[in-house]
Amino acid sequence: MKRASHAPQRALGEPVVRLENVSCEVAGGRKILDGIDLEVRRGECLLLAGRSGSGKTTITKCINGLIPSFEPGIELTGSVSVCGLNPAHCEMHELAERVGSVFQNPKSQFFNLTSNDELAFGLESRGVPASKIEERIECVVGALGAHRLLGRTVTEMSGGERQSLVFASVDVASPDVYVLDEPTANLDTTAVQRLHDEVRSVIAEGGTVIIAEHRLYFASDLIDRALLVEDGRIVRELSPEELLGLSSEEREGMGLRAVGAGDALNVRVPRAAMDNQPGAGLTLDDYTVVRGDGAVFAPLGVSVPAGGVLGVLGENGTGKSTLLRGIAGLERKDAGRVLVGGKQVARRARRRLVSLVMQDVNNQLFSDSVWNECMLSLGGKEEGDAKERAEATLASLDLLDVRDVHPMALSGGQKQRLAVACTLLSERRLILLDEPTSGLDLDHMGQVASLVRGLSDKGVTVVVVTHDREFLNRCCDSALELTRAG
Repeated sequence: MKRASHAPQRALGEPVVRLENVSCEVAGGRKILDGIDLEVRRGECLLLAGRSGSGKTTITKCINGLIPSFEPGIELTGSVSVCGLNPAHCEMHELAERVGSVFQNPKSQFFNLTSNDELAFGLESRGVPASKIEERIECVVGALGAHRLLGRTVTEMSGGERQSLVFASVDVASPDVYVLDEPTANLDTTAVQRLHDEVRSVIAEGGTVIIAEHRLYFASDLIDRALLVEDGRIVRELSPEELLGLSSEEREGMGLRAVGAGDALNVRVPRAAMDNQPGAGLTLDDYTVVRGDGAVFAPLGVSVPAGGVLGVLGENGTGKSTLLRGIAGLERKDAGRVLVGGKQVARRARRRLVSLVMQDVNNQLFSDSVWNECMLSLGGKEEGDAKERAEATLASLDLLDVRDVHPMALSGGQKQRLAVACTLLSERRLILLDEPTSGLDLDHMGQVASLVRGLSDKGVTVVVVTHDREFLNRCCDSALELTRAG
């Protein structure tokens, strides 16, 4: 089915979301929202922009009912109305029929093991006939160009594929209001464009869309307006024209990323040298990971000088994360050679030489506080300069003030930065980063880029898998595009 395109200057309907003098407090009386007044009309596309921790996600949680129903540690005051319902007092199934949410971490909202079951779940839970469910799934999958998602095991999907599946699952259920929190965080440029087109179609059909996003180019031509959130307050409203017209100085002063697609997507670093350089920090010689009877990605022959920073691009599902796991010695079977410092290193031995920041950092945070997590990376001892190094590293990533907080209580961006901090403290000579800026704002993306360049200056070799081309241009010396085998 061909959907209508999003037309500018649309006539909007009645208000469907209202927040009146909404504040949220956590233990100790600290306000994370402070007197929010917001009205969103039917058919409107609203962008919530601002630095990490400014309150954007908290606003979305007030709308979809996660606050206060699922976060009892947060005290909400003021009035919230969504499609005539009060999220704090209505039944959650009533609200879920009207509000669909896409979170930054897709794993947190899966209910099934297979993609087809996940797509059907929302309508099945309402008792919709199977024939109608199949018809709706076919329509949505066709509109998204997402046939590659069908018949898959969720746990075997890439992070970007999972994110695409979550949006498709929400769209199948046809809610009145779509709440998207960093929906492009793990998507490649092709998947971002698909998501952009699907959001445009949702808007054209009268859907209301609220997006909290750092990658502003994704939504700049979709929105009716943007709200700048700072310190729990809405401090400025911008039209699409005003947002696009911001100078670089104005935009960066607000902590916002590039708005134009050209600035956000163009790669300005040279292609990686596909050869074998003696004594390089890392050399992959006809290297690939093998699963089942075949290679995951086309074999690579590339060298990264000691102190070099290599960026790895590629579509979701091409095997970028698998490549890093293979280099780190975490895959069961690989082919070709991995050389570190000019010497071939066996798979098990690589585990002691390499530090890896995974795409889902929840898998590698183990301790009961941010500080103790850092101590694990330092061997568990607060001796010599270890304490000073840990404090300096946390301060450089804006994490020192949460040193006593449990890692699982951090925001997604804070967890990402903590994993980077632990990797920096490990002092390995080869560091692998899998989407290290996923969900990070301009300021924190710049901090991670500066830290990577600092590692390079110390002779550490870094390989970065990323869809974030702003980040790649800031810190990488060269880049390669990974492709599927065959």
